[in-house]
Amino acid sequence: MKKTLVLLTFLVLMLLVACESETPNDVEVLMYTNPVFASNRPDPSVVRDDDGYFYVFTTETAGRYIPIMRSSNLVEWEDVGNVFGVRPTWGTPGANLWAPDVVRIGDQYVLYYSLSTWGDPNPGIGVATADHPSGPWTDHGELFRSLDIGVNNSIDPVVFVGQDERVYMIWGSMRGLYGVELTADGLALMDGEQAADTKVHIAGLPSHTPWNVDSYEAPYVIFHDGYYYLFMSSGTCCESLNSTYHIRVARSTSPLGPYYDRQGRDMLELSRGFMALNSSDHFVGPGHNAVIQDDAGDWWTLYHSFSQTNPNARLLMLDPLQWTDDGWPFVAGQNPSRGDVPYPHID
Repeated sequence: MKKTLVLLTFLVLMLLVACESETPNDVEVLMYTNPVFASNRPDPSVVRDDDGYFYVFTTETAGRYIPIMRSSNLVEWEDVGNVFGVRPTWGTPGANLWAPDVVRIGDQYVLYYSLSTWGDPNPGIGVATADHPSGPWTDHGELFRSLDIGVNNSIDPVVFVGQDERVYMIWGSMRGLYGVELTADGLALMDGEQAADTKVHIAGLPSHTPWNVDSYEAPYVIFHDGYYYLFMSSGTCCESLNSTYHIRVARSTSPLGPYYDRQGRDMLELSRGFMALNSSDHFVGPGHNAVIQDDAGDWWTLYHSFSQTNPNARLLMLDPLQWTDDGWPFVAGQNPSRGDVPYPHID
């Protein structure tokens, strides 16, 4: 009897050892550290192609063109060209290309771009199309300009296809954010010239008010668990380590609002929205973000930030989004990550 018990005990111990040796503890977990691209790449927009590659479109330092970068995992990026060989000239003389947004509509990739100068009295938003994110891109020119649509500082567009399969745009910068419906192909205003009257005030103060750093810009919209989530940047974007840029979030059950913050306040005032991301001791002025899911369904945000070690460039950053129990997205600690973070799950 004793020999049988000893033998059984030995067999159980051997089984436990064998099981432990086959646990995921022996599987290497890949980690990354911010920034994911250590050069100037502000205002990122991200889209994925049919082959599983991610493409990021950003502002170029001098505003001459729109750089395109590609990645298989959202972490390791390579330059693969740019959108325009020649800068569009339909805007204010000397206007630069800023803050692109790229979305897939049907079988086409559609890119919206800002054409503006600092203090531009009549900036505008243009549109281009391609069959693939890497191009070639065909510029269709002006979609609208500030004076025509009645929105000061008409830059920073985001376009998204709603759950109703209709196409919407939200845009604006440091005054009010406004929204309109676009045609099904995303290439024109649904209401044409009447959009100046039918546009919807989404967030911030009315457009005729002065520029205000406590208002919002750089909108980005995702749909999650029954809500449209509107990410917005607020504060000063471009003052190196003195920048106060940060990201706030509001949500709505309708594409064009009304949007409310976590306290139930509408967004038609200053300094509202749930704080999703702010500066840390090392990374300063995080903002102008885009959001995308990995293959496991987890959400990730790409954004730009200055750093103490590179204060002269807005670096490309990546962090996973977490969700509060009541459904609000944020980056862990509400600060950019600096240590090791597991890669996104990409099949």
